[in-house]
Amino acid sequence: MADPAPAHLGRNAYIYVRQSTLAQTVRNTESLLRQYDLAGRARQLGWADHQIVVIDDDLGRSAASAQGRKGFSDLVADVGLGKAGIVLSLESSRLARNNADWYQLLDLCALTDTLIADADGVYHPASYNDRLVLGLKGTLSECELHLLRARMTEGLRAKAARGELRLTLPAGLDYDDDDHVIITPDEAVREAVTCVFRRFDQLGSARQVVVSLRADGLRLPRRDIRTGKITWAQAGYPAVHDILIHPGYAGVFAYGRSKTEKHLDAGGTVITRQRRLPRDQWAVMIPGHHPGYISLDAYDANIARLAANAPQPAGGAGGAAREGAAWLQGLLRCGRCGRLMQVAYPSGGGPAYRCGRAHQMYGARSCQWIGGRRLHETVLDELLAALAPASLAATVQALADARAQYRQNLAVSERAAERARFEAGRALRQYDNVEPENRLVARTLEAALEDKLAAARAAESQLAAQRARQPVTLTSQETAWISAAGADLKAVFDAPATTRAQRKELIRAVITEIVATAGNPGDDGGRTCQIRIIWQGGASTEAQMPLPASGQHSRTTSEDTLALIRRLAPRYDDTTIAQILGNQNRRTATGLPFRKAHVRELRAYHGIPGYQPPAENVTPGRDDATVVSIGEAARQLGVSSATIYRWLRDGFVTGEQLTPGAPWQIRVDQQLRDRIRPQAPDGWLPLGQAASHLGIARQTVLHKVQRGELNAIYLTQGRRKGLRIQVGCGQAGLFDTP
Repeated sequence: MADPAPAHLGRNAYIYVRQSTLAQTVRNTESLLRQYDLAGRARQLGWADHQIVVIDDDLGRSAASAQGRKGFSDLVADVGLGKAGIVLSLESSRLARNNADWYQLLDLCALTDTLIADADGVYHPASYNDRLVLGLKGTLSECELHLLRARMTEGLRAKAARGELRLTLPAGLDYDDDDHVIITPDEAVREAVTCVFRRFDQLGSARQVVVSLRADGLRLPRRDIRTGKITWAQAGYPAVHDILIHPGYAGVFAYGRSKTEKHLDAGGTVITRQRRLPRDQWAVMIPGHHPGYISLDAYDANIARLAANAPQPAGGAGGAAREGAAWLQGLLRCGRCGRLMQVAYPSGGGPAYRCGRAHQMYGARSCQWIGGRRLHETVLDELLAALAPASLAATVQALADARAQYRQNLAVSERAAERARFEAGRALRQYDNVEPENRLVARTLEAALEDKLAAARAAESQLAAQRARQPVTLTSQETAWISAAGADLKAVFDAPATTRAQRKELIRAVITEIVATAGNPGDDGGRTCQIRIIWQGGASTEAQMPLPASGQHSRTTSEDTLALIRRLAPRYDDTTIAQILGNQNRRTATGLPFRKAHVRELRAYHGIPGYQPPAENVTPGRDDATVVSIGEAARQLGVSSATIYRWLRDGFVTGEQLTPGAPWQIRVDQQLRDRIRPQAPDGWLPLGQAASHLGIARQTVLHKVQRGELNAIYLTQGRRKGLRIQVGCGQAGLFDTP
């Protein structure tokens, strides 16, 4: 034991006050008062009131570590600077329950000649005997912390093993009056949680669930850990992922699903993080503990699907179905080495599959490389053949599923609108109850009311939009017709509205794995690829796909397109032919729109003669019949191109179009030229006057002109251009055939 010396009394006396939790500061008030009473102990030892410094910044913090304890850090700093003559605490455990922190303080006190005092006496850390006693007290404090923690942990484990430990439940689960876990009675919360599981089952990706929920404006419930209340927020990936992986929704009581790990970063700071453990390492797992939203099998399937959707390592295969053109992503396995094949997109080409893991890992030669287009067609043919018997039932079932899904989505929107209306009503009641003169409160409640009313209007709009999406209900006759007609799955697969991700999901729903081995000799001696398709359930199908010979390629222009180019080449140049092919939505062998260069290369490769324009400065005689373009016909006849198009529609001129989308070719002869005059002969009347004279309708007059029953000419000059009808007989009709 040591007594304070004048050197000690000339410095400050520090009193360190600490309790482990905030709850202790409220309940264990006697211990807190005893620590503050140490100021009287300091006065008894000889320190004046102005020399006593009370440090109580660490109330509610554990002494297991100095990290986060500002008061203890300030105390150590002042001791190191020689400001402290004595440090008083109720016991050593108040200062530190960690030997590293405790001995650091003892070493500094010994160097700066600082005393340490507790309820048992005053000690000088520089004295061997006093340091031995202080060291033993620090060791006992650390041991006491270990014993307390072990006792509490074992008590929690024992209670958890019986399934009686009260855990924080996720949104959608609550405790009843007997501490039994039940499904929440709040219908809005139930519908929202159920909607997440339903949409994940349909979409197969947590991210897609988030996108769909946000697109529909649906919010998700979240439980505040501190207050236990339910709050609603916009759907996010963490919220959806937490719902999908929480075993409580499957009726499972689980304890010890995570583990605390510590490590030092580059700066020497201790980093603490929680790591989720696999199921076989959970401390407690009790299936069927309480009612759930899904079954345990469905929960396992969701966990497996999330794991399969996780981003793969560099060069790996698999993952969630994305918008790439490789339909067999994550399904194709090499028949030689057994590794999953990776997707590749060669420059300017379609998808391909290669087995390159051996090359990446060991520098060995890649096993094989298979083009994607032929492989996709082969697998799709086998898939459609396998699904053909189920097409009829699938069509009717798809219609029923659409109606059921609509009802489920509508229920979610109705619950959300009902909840928004309730919250808006409650905010209105709160606003009505406040005194109008108390603007300090009224302004806050008014702002909250505006927010709730806006949320209610948004929920009503979303509900109306959801109701507008109601699918058409088929009659019994229509359902019977569909059952007889069946479903064209290939048309559905190739439909522009079907996304690539949906095509992949369709393939994955039926096929588990595909094993491909390229390079085997076929029956005709050529190279083939042996394909083994493993279906869901374990059945398999063998198929054979021919591979192009060396030097050949699989991208060829269709014979129909080549035949059309042969017909168009004598009359049109390459630019016009490319435009015609584009108008007909034709594509090159690589899937690109036709350009002038494509047509030129095709003609050169297949030996198709090109267009030879007519000699310039050659004007046909008046008796010569020529076939010219729309523009040339308009120039020769002295009218506009729009007039020529109208004459084509009315049958006034004769035209030819080799194929839809091709330019018109107009036949210009002397008979056509004679029908176009600057002035009308006597007795030829305009269309309206001719109709009045004959006592028939204008449209009837036109029909008679088209049938050749009335003669007509076309005036090109004057203010009254247009048709002139001969109401008598004896002249050539407008549509007479020479």
